Amino acid sequence: MTKEMIIHSIRFTGSSADLAHLPPPDKPEYAFTGRSNVGKSSLINMLTGRKKLARISSTPGKTRIINHYLVNEQWYLVDLPGYGYAKTSKTNRTEWNMLLKQYLLKRPNLLSVFVLIDSRIPPQKNDLDFLEFLGMNQIPFCLVFTKTDKLSSQKLKIAIQEYKKGLLLVWETLPPWFVTSSVTRTGREEILGFIDETNRFDHQNG
Repeated sequence: MTKEMIIHSIRFTGSSADLAHLPPPDKPEYAFTGRSNVGKSSLINMLTGRKKLARISSTPGKTRIINHYLVNEQWYLVDLPGYGYAKTSKTNRTEWNMLLKQYLLKRPNLLSVFVLIDSRIPPQKNDLDFLEFLGMNQIPFCLVFTKTDKLSSQKLKIAIQEYKKGLLLVWETLPPWFVTSSVTRTGREEILGFIDETNRFDHQNG
């Protein structure tokens, strides 16, 4: 069993509005994205143990650029723009989606994308379309069910089963998935353990 990853250091290394300004692709990278208002900033803060690392906003669609954080001087945590609804112009949404897709397609050191899903909401078309895009382009990803503290254990179980059932209509096998709550810190050990194991595997096979 892998020991729980201890985060000794984490530092913001920069924001990028285009691929030319990203850090050199010399370390493993794990990206987080999801529909607007899915709880991405809260999850990142929970995972890193830093309350104000990612800014939490009451306005959906706050992240408009790619933010890189270097963890333990070993790997990057990447806060990506969300997709879907945001209080901004259609032109801005198109630009964010283009930046997101360019990053996903062209970043050579990207080992996995964590796609956040609000556990309280049935499968949404933009979620399913985004997952299909990742699958068609062979981009590794995991599902992260958020805000699970807001559901009873029975309702959460049913919600996840329904989501998985919907995915199996299209997918032969399901990707790795995690149940999380930024309030109770559920899922923190599992996600960091997954990143640690993936880093070890990548190092052994690099």
